[in-house]
Amino acid sequence: MGETRVDLLHLLEDLRDAYPGPTEATILTEIVANSLDSGATTIAISTDSVAPALTIVDDGAGMRRRDLARYHDVAASTKERGAGIGFAGVGIKIALLICAEVVTETRRGKHHVASSWRLASRNRAPWRWVPPEGRVAVRGTAVRLVPETALSPLVDPGFVDGVLRRAFQPLFDPALIPILREQYPRGVAVVLNGRALDLQGAEAPEVAPLAIRIGRRRKPAGAGYLVRMAETLPEEIRGVAVSTFGKVIRRGWDWLALAPAAADRVAGLIEVPALAESLTLNKADFIRAGARGAIYLAYRKAIQEAVAHQLTLWGDSGEPADRARRRAARPVERDLETVLADLADEFPLLAPLVEQRAGGQRHLLSAGPAPGTLGRAGSLPAMREVAATDAPSVTPEIELAADEAAPEMPAQPAAALSHFADNARARRPVRYGLSIGFEARPDDPELGRLVESTVWVNEAHPAYRRAVASRSEGYHTALAVALALAPLAVDPAKEHAFITAFLSSWGAAIERRRGRKRP
Repeated sequence: MGETRVDLLHLLEDLRDAYPGPTEATILTEIVANSLDSGATTIAISTDSVAPALTIVDDGAGMRRRDLARYHDVAASTKERGAGIGFAGVGIKIALLICAEVVTETRRGKHHVASSWRLASRNRAPWRWVPPEGRVAVRGTAVRLVPETALSPLVDPGFVDGVLRRAFQPLFDPALIPILREQYPRGVAVVLNGRALDLQGAEAPEVAPLAIRIGRRRKPAGAGYLVRMAETLPEEIRGVAVSTFGKVIRRGWDWLALAPAAADRVAGLIEVPALAESLTLNKADFIRAGARGAIYLAYRKAIQEAVAHQLTLWGDSGEPADRARRRAARPVERDLETVLADLADEFPLLAPLVEQRAGGQRHLLSAGPAPGTLGRAGSLPAMREVAATDAPSVTPEIELAADEAAPEMPAQPAAALSHFADNARARRPVRYGLSIGFEARPDDPELGRLVESTVWVNEAHPAYRRAVASRSEGYHTALAVALALAPLAVDPAKEHAFITAFLSSWGAAIERRRGRKRP
């Protein structure tokens, strides 16, 4: 009888490559995220370039002896899915790739134990019990990393400070402390080499607060702000960053499918704790299929509308970036709204992709006058009166932060507001429903894929080329949309039934459109 063997080195390298940033930043972020998941209120970090060593001590829940023993197994964790921001049972293992030793000390109740761990070969990572060094006083966990080289960024205080402020920006922003209070009721203090990292709010000539609500809930589900600068921002901080439980997951404009005219001068930060339920395994992105994907898409649409509305007030264009559509997609896009509305009752997970009319998801305006001078259709009181009577419960309803429940932010300068009013342009509707795009993926066997709220049809697929040759691009596009939506809408065993229902509704939509034209 044989046994399964694991190339541990190869596995750890693959896990490391699942993160977009440097290895050292990934290690530091994951250790701090695990401390936050454990309920820590103080995280003390110290660097020693002489030893060299990086030590992180928290006052979280700590671990029992058996928990520390399991801690050395790959992907072993007591965490529940969707209940934290740390890479459950995996993140700390990446440190074995660049560290000569990882020493972990933990204390919980009567359990006070420590271990030493290293990567000895491609297949072996031995660990042993060692006497605790007394870094944990009452309870919590201490991790001491010994890099293989003294030149490692892990022992550079400037590098550590920069990584923490970028990866956990909401923890250091006074405006977002209220929305994080439910997750961290006692707050979180981060200390680096004996000095507490100070809070840094948004500093810009123009700061616009945002509050995001789902359905008719009075309490905001998310909060944040947009800032607009007079000069060009560094590329790494442009666009809107979305975070959950204080950890930034995505940043930029692409994930929101918005392309403001001054994209290089606008930035923002939005914290949505409920999005933790939709995080991928490595907590570096969001799931886009099934029930968790539906939650993400609902919140993304809410954030998209709130950001686009503020860009409108600033006289900027918040229109989706992918406006160039193939002619074959236009009839399908016209029918998609009807098809998805028909199917939303039978397949509720499609609700975030349904663009509602009156009483639900709204058509926002791409330009308008300043706050307080909006007309009837765009006035803030009128927007508050919109009620989701016909929309599914997951359909987001947004109120901007003029509400008293929103976090306090600096007021807009009167001169800036009058400037926006003077430069108001003609109002045009902006769509946030499902859209269709085209891309060439020669090595992909799939007809299409769903990315955010856009179905990208694979124009390099042989079936698409055949459809073009036979002038049946419309049916091919509809089929590609159905195949792309199926993993989001239903379980794998029910995908065939969904595709059948989709195509049936699509055909009925064409008949209804033809019937309207006959008179």
